[in-house]
Amino acid sequence: MTIRTIVVDDEPLGRERIVSLLAGQADVQVVAECGDGRSAIEAVRREAPHLVFLDVQMPERDGFAVMEAVGGERLPLVVFVTAYEAYALRAFEVRALDYLLKPFDQARFQQTLQRVRTELTHQESDALARRVLALATEFRPERPPATDRLVVKSAGRVSFLRTREIDWIEASGNYLKLHVGAESYLVRQTMSLMEEQLDPSTFVRIHRSQIVNIDRIKEMHPLFNGEYEVVLRTGARLTLSRGYRDKLQSRLGGAI
Repeated sequence: MTIRTIVVDDEPLGRERIVSLLAGQADVQVVAECGDGRSAIEAVRREAPHLVFLDVQMPERDGFAVMEAVGGERLPLVVFVTAYEAYALRAFEVRALDYLLKPFDQARFQQTLQRVRTELTHQESDALARRVLALATEFRPERPPATDRLVVKSAGRVSFLRTREIDWIEASGNYLKLHVGAESYLVRQTMSLMEEQLDPSTFVRIHRSQIVNIDRIKEMHPLFNGEYEVVLRTGARLTLSRGYRDKLQSRLGGAI
């Protein structure tokens, strides 16, 4: 059979990594790629895939919310993808099909595909749906403790940054640029991984390429189509995109 597959990750690099690993599989067809939970729900309902690689933490709707929205009758096999081992261990306890822990290598990915093939061959689809749906109803993982310090290697030196000192973070190619006052530091990291490590009561993603320390926000100005210009105390001007507005509003107590 051809395994119809959807890849869901809000980081383009994360999606590209999985799609590239699937490209050499003769029995796998990627029928959709999604960057958020809402489009993932629509794609699953539209494409009726056999398999979904599903990121755990995404804006608006996380991976578990996607499963709950799709429901048992339509739910395909799901392989979760995350950076935290605690999620993976708990998922296995509640009978997840599989978990890919970032960063994973090709051998681990092939092991996952073999499990998928075995399940599709030997299990009835309704039993699979009930088992995976149990993950959504029985397991809502606690967020791992936020880190309060980052180790940054730059220009031959190692810097130790307190996360509360960071004003904002922006994506820069395969790196992130951490803005700390008048200085900036480059780290090789993805936005999703960084977002998971930071304290959500202090740091909020306001754009697919920007995270801001809300304690550094001075004022906000409405733009067009529901977007805002966010002005920091340092004078930096960022953009709050419409898709992330609700998240920032909840942190600010409905101020916008």
